[in-house]
Amino acid sequence: MSTKQIASHFLEAQSVLAQFIEDESNFEKIKRAGDAMILSIKEGGKVISCGNGGSMSDAMHFAEEMTGRFRENRGPIPAVAISDPAHITCIANDYGYDYIFSRYVESIGRPGDVLLAISTSGNSQNVINAVLAAKANKMFVVGLTGKSGGKMADMVDLEIRTPMSAWADRVQEIHIKIIHSLIHYIESNT
Repeated sequence: MSTKQIASHFLEAQSVLAQFIEDESNFEKIKRAGDAMILSIKEGGKVISCGNGGSMSDAMHFAEEMTGRFRENRGPIPAVAISDPAHITCIANDYGYDYIFSRYVESIGRPGDVLLAISTSGNSQNVINAVLAAKANKMFVVGLTGKSGGKMADMVDLEIRTPMSAWADRVQEIHIKIIHSLIHYIESNT
């Protein structure tokens, strides 16, 4: 790989970010998502996050920044990522991988809680099942998606979609910026 090829990764990332920034409705969606999470937290609720692979890492990063701290010293904010390997392997073994997130949401999700569902394609069946479980539990659902938004686009209460890209890593790069913006918004307003 040449330095020109390496530079192309950064230029493509810059282009996708520029497209996201150009659509000002994205910032309103981030604010609306943050407001929903703040309302839940102020009313004694929590935010549950989930995703596969890199998106699970993003879900975990969101939860640890909420329960720890992002930029300011403050009390912990109730958030949990569905990432316990014992839970995941138990449910995958007993019910199938498609239910690893939904069983968790069914067990601890309450009306007024928020689900942060992350899927670069919007078509991950286990994330879709978590969305369905959250809706059944009367939770507000924020979906972080990419590409066309997939099946999740019409299922969630609020979708924040990255611009079209052929690669999931470009989607994930925008997702982590959205997550950091959400955390900072919540931290600044709770």
